[in-house]
Amino acid sequence: MEVRFYLSLFLRRLPYFLLCVVIGSVLGLTLARFLPPVYLAEARLVVENEQIPDELAASTVRTEATEQLQIIQQRILTRDRLLEMANRLQIYAPAPGISVRQMAADEIVADLRERIRIVTTGGAVARGPAQATLVSVSFEAPTAAVSASVTNEVVTLILQENIAMRTTVAGQTLDFFSQEVERLNQELSRQGAEILAFKNANKDALPDSLDFRRTQQAAAQERLLQLDREEALMKDRRTRLVQIYEQTGQVEAGPAEALTPEQSQLATLRDQMAQLLSVLSPENPRVKMLGAQIEALETVVAGQLAASGTAPASPALSIYELQLADIDGQLGFIADQRGQIMAEMDALRVSIEATPGNAITIDTLERNYANTRMQYDLAVANLGRAETGDVIEALAKGQRISVIEQAIAPREPKSPNRPLIAFGGVAAGIALGLAVILLMEVLNTAIRRPQDLTAKLGITPFATLPLLRTAGQVRRRRLVIIAAFTVVVLTIPAGLWAVDSFYRPLDLLIDQLLNKLGLANLPGSLNPVAV
Repeated sequence: MEVRFYLSLFLRRLPYFLLCVVIGSVLGLTLARFLPPVYLAEARLVVENEQIPDELAASTVRTEATEQLQIIQQRILTRDRLLEMANRLQIYAPAPGISVRQMAADEIVADLRERIRIVTTGGAVARGPAQATLVSVSFEAPTAAVSASVTNEVVTLILQENIAMRTTVAGQTLDFFSQEVERLNQELSRQGAEILAFKNANKDALPDSLDFRRTQQAAAQERLLQLDREEALMKDRRTRLVQIYEQTGQVEAGPAEALTPEQSQLATLRDQMAQLLSVLSPENPRVKMLGAQIEALETVVAGQLAASGTAPASPALSIYELQLADIDGQLGFIADQRGQIMAEMDALRVSIEATPGNAITIDTLERNYANTRMQYDLAVANLGRAETGDVIEALAKGQRISVIEQAIAPREPKSPNRPLIAFGGVAAGIALGLAVILLMEVLNTAIRRPQDLTAKLGITPFATLPLLRTAGQVRRRRLVIIAAFTVVVLTIPAGLWAVDSFYRPLDLLIDQLLNKLGLANLPGSLNPVAV
């Protein structure tokens, strides 16, 4: 009895059920009819490794294949490029005889970014052998020709961007190291000139000649001591001569009586030369200096003898005065020698004191020069590698992207699946009709069976009479049902046609709804976004 009751309820609500089924069916059939076909053309590319081993000649472009493809994809999908490609290929040109709404630039860019798919697979993996990096490029379009042309255009842009990016990077690397070599070369020249100028300005106080100057200083000190001894001897001799003359009124006559002061001084210097040669080398500075004095006095004495002949000139002074003059002359000569040696020692002292500071400065300059030279050598080596890498990229012998398969116009559209959409509309209408009937019965609390009367009022009925409608009520009910069916059948297709023609294409509208609902990437969606 329960089955018959529920079946009677279903038959009573059958118009509502049929109305929902008609709505779903009309929607499904209309969408299946009006949705434009979507053709998908696909091209395949592969990333090839360097044709020359890195051990022999390496490229200076070190961008990984996946990173490089991501950069290329972002450059291709820029706003300006997409708009230029859409205008050049007439992607959104209306078909003859069909009036469509003009899309804005932002809508074109967003649509192209959704319809262009660049999918990368393979590449280096953390574990296991590396796999080839494959690239799949595809484009969805209403016509097969547009889909193939746009796909091939994207492939061309990828190849061009790959070549341009690699050659640009190699060229920039070469330019950088060329400028670096030139800069370091100029820096080396400047530092070398600075070192040379400093050495020329401090040539008497360089570390290289420090030992020689110290030897000169020791020799000058020794010569100064020798002069002090000679001066003491000469002063003692003069003192004794003066004492003898004061005591006796005369001095001893001797060979010196016939000698001039120059001759006496020459004899003294020759005695000193003999003493020095017994202990010093002929190359000693003191010996050379004393020899120069002897040569000068010999010239003077030779001139005197030549002027007076062989006979000695008559002295104008006494022997005592001559001897005093000779001693005073030798003392003056010693004083002059002492002054020269002291000046030489002062100069040597100043240069020796300045040598440590000069050594530190030269060491700093030379260390900077060595560091710059090391950088220069490294830059020259890098320049050679950069030139090799630039040649490799110019000859396309490095890593490159090549086309495995060009895109061809597909014969059959990829979507929509019209039978599936129509069947889905019918199924959705059936489900909606059942849901409406169930909801109506759940919300209806009226008494319709004897069991309901007994359960709610606690009485037992003798009999039940059905509700009898008049012929007019039946006709009115049938007219309402027929009118509802007619409105549904006519309004829904007309409304969808108007939306598709004057507002927005149905496929774009459905895609936007799916994106808002988060269902854009589900299998079976009309235009899934590539990831």
